[in-house]
Amino acid sequence: MIWTVELAAALDEAPFPASRDELIEWAERNGLPTQVITNLEELEEIDEGEHTIYESIEDIWPDYIQKEDFFHNEEDEGFDYDDV
Repeated sequence: MIWTVELAAALDEAPFPASRDELIEWAERNGLPTQVITNLEELEEIDEGEHTIYESIEDIWPDYIQKEDFFHNEEDEGFDYDDV
């Protein structure tokens, strides 16, 4: 499983909380990159028939960097968190 900031960011709009199967279905419907879907398929389930519920991307990739983690001065001219 390979996560990058760009791949993980593709899940920013995911319908959390969700199970692995729900996230895979959502990713396929929304045309996310194949690597994101492959990564989701590799997530572990507790036991057959039971579903792990992921509350956020941090449950999937704890090292994910949020926009709030950047130390930029918001007052800087031209700065926009959406560009990060």
